[in-house]
Amino acid sequence: MKKVLVTGASGFIGRYVVRYLLNGHFHIIATSADEIKASQLDWYGKVEYIPFDFENFDQQTDYFRFFNEPDLVIHLAWEGLPNYRSAFHTDVNLPRHALFLQNLVEHGLRDLTVTGTCFEYGMQEGCLNENLEPQPGNSYAIAKNELRRELEQLQQRTPFFFKWIRLFYMYGKGQNPNSLLSQLDRALEAGDEVFNMSGGEQVRDFLPVEKVANYIVDIAIQNRIGGIVNCCSGKPVKVKDFVVDYLQQTKRSIRLNLGYYPYPDYEPMSFWGDNTKLKTIVSNE
Repeated sequence: MKKVLVTGASGFIGRYVVRYLLNGHFHIIATSADEIKASQLDWYGKVEYIPFDFENFDQQTDYFRFFNEPDLVIHLAWEGLPNYRSAFHTDVNLPRHALFLQNLVEHGLRDLTVTGTCFEYGMQEGCLNENLEPQPGNSYAIAKNELRRELEQLQQRTPFFFKWIRLFYMYGKGQNPNSLLSQLDRALEAGDEVFNMSGGEQVRDFLPVEKVANYIVDIAIQNRIGGIVNCCSGKPVKVKDFVVDYLQQTKRSIRLNLGYYPYPDYEPMSFWGDNTKLKTIVSNE
């Protein structure tokens, strides 16, 4: 039975990834910094849980052996979000995570999947495909892009199968409380008459977190197609239309005060992902 290690297992995406893996024939090793939080999740008693805090990373430790020699690693862990501009990502997270993954590979790991971000594309607009040159503009995106480059260089020295998943926008239960739908839900629960938001004309690419988790696993467990893979719907949607559709689906209503907030300056006005490569992987599963 294949051993699969999931880092960041108790996070927003990780909890769903572990749940989806349980549908297959895998020995799941889950890790996160907070075992108390993990113990409250429905899958906790069904996996091998090994707590690990990246602040305690020790270069002298053999982490491949520490995590019982997994056949595949799905690396979701990343601290410091959603503060995309913090130098923490480049100064602390990048070297720490790079050394951790290098440690796993140099001690025997041969199959690695890591999540990146659509922010690696920077301010490029339109339909974004994996062949575009990255133009990261915030610390988080710069750190992620550099981590990918370092892992590609490592791959030349110590061969392993490598998949880099660029995540676009996702939503669902457990999302950051500052996310758009989390704020909308709070306003609805409080009985607010008005919900303040931006003009809503931005075009984005949305997926429910359950579908994101399914795609991550589908990409990770196959070894035919590697490299960068966009994890996205491939469908451009205006933010205001996304909000209206969410209200209709949940049969609730609130007046939208469009234009209350300015548009963010760290992302382009209109972009979505090309999911051709993703569809090739999923259709062959």
